[in-house]
Amino acid sequence: MPIELKDNVLTIQVPSNYFYDWLEEHYVDELRRALFQELGAAGRLEYSVVVDQGTPLDQPKTLHLPPARKQAAPERDAPPPDARPRPVPGNGPASGPRYYQAAGSNRPVMAPAAAATAEAAPRNPFQQARAVDGNLVPSQLNGSYTFDNYIEGDCNRLARSAGIAVANKPGTTSFNPLMVYGGVGLGKTHLVQAIGNHIKASGPERFVLYVSAEKFTNQFIESVKSHKVQDFANFYLQVDVLILDDVQFLADKDKTQEMFFHIFNHLQQSAKQIVLTSDRPPKDLQGLEDRLLSRFKWGLTADVQTPDFETRVAIIRNKMEQDGIDIPAPHVVDYLANSVHTNVRELEGVIASLVAQSSLSRRDIDLEMVKQALRHIIEEVEAEVNLDFIQKTVAAYFNVSVDLLKDKTRKKEVVTARQVAMYFAKHHTSHTLKTIGFHFGGRDHTTVMHSVQTVSDLVDLDKKFRSQVDDLRKKFAK
Repeated sequence: MPIELKDNVLTIQVPSNYFYDWLEEHYVDELRRALFQELGAAGRLEYSVVVDQGTPLDQPKTLHLPPARKQAAPERDAPPPDARPRPVPGNGPASGPRYYQAAGSNRPVMAPAAAATAEAAPRNPFQQARAVDGNLVPSQLNGSYTFDNYIEGDCNRLARSAGIAVANKPGTTSFNPLMVYGGVGLGKTHLVQAIGNHIKASGPERFVLYVSAEKFTNQFIESVKSHKVQDFANFYLQVDVLILDDVQFLADKDKTQEMFFHIFNHLQQSAKQIVLTSDRPPKDLQGLEDRLLSRFKWGLTADVQTPDFETRVAIIRNKMEQDGIDIPAPHVVDYLANSVHTNVRELEGVIASLVAQSSLSRRDIDLEMVKQALRHIIEEVEAEVNLDFIQKTVAAYFNVSVDLLKDKTRKKEVVTARQVAMYFAKHHTSHTLKTIGFHFGGRDHTTVMHSVQTVSDLVDLDKKFRSQVDDLRKKFAK
């Protein structure tokens, strides 16, 4: 960027030697023509190259370099490509040479030949690729992702709080970059897009851009093929807030990483906000350069985890409220929250199916509808089905009803059957102790732990009881 014009010397600051070489290779002639147009033959160009980012107490160190090639005035018949020429009164006949006056200059210059004007002039590296209001280039944000509908819980509290801080003061907090990591479907994309939407709403003039690392890579590859790498870099250098999703996709892509490294440096040094997401923390990212990984740790790294039961209940209620559906009875909501515990995306998929079924059938969402939706949507529903099968099998073996397993009765035969069923649920399903307890009349996890331990002890002490457990074990092994 231009930083000083003094004594006919224009100083341009670039973030690294890479950009210095790049400008010299692609734009030095254009810069010469622009200097000659505005400053005349005495105009000179210098570069200020940032070679060290500095510390909070020290200014960044810079290296001042002249152009790599000897400065020379451009030919008189080659007007600057960005000049807006206008005819000079008193030109000769139409068939003769025509002269134009370059904008901001009193020097008339000869128009180039027709063949020369047909050639596309190189693009000005400082020409913005977006409108002043930022609307020319879409931000690629989904407007439905907001902080209001991003449910907070213990699983995401730090990440959400950091996101709000960044959204309120982009580029000025110590959370730059902000890196959010976590497994698939846990709400990373929702959170970072909420950041972008908030920034756009509070400052429409800011250029906020959301892009996946895969798309960034494909754009870079295409720019290399079409010899437009400078346009690619120039576009990203003007971004005010860059949100790069799934940064782990850059692994083992050396050239793409190099380009992103320079873009990252420029944006960070210019107090522009960078937000990243990944499926794992920086220390576990393989195939990324150490210099990139170290920069990812400059700001804040926050994780999002699998939502707990209370957060899942809140997500269900919020989603149904947004969709204008009456919230089902508490036991129905609890059943759904206990049955879908892998990630938020899967839970929202089940809710969407329930909302559609409720609207089409004009029925309220009840327990039977939830069970039906789970059977058709969740691929890994075996755990829920196995638990039902365990309850039915154990109840039949001990000659009690399944309902009694969920009841509060303390009859000895029922208590024994209930404890055995909990024992097999613990060893033959992937449910948590809390979920198992829920399916046995809402009992807490300590009750399940006690039941499992009681059965284990009796198996060691009572031969008849061990024989019964072995009989049941064969049924579940089939």
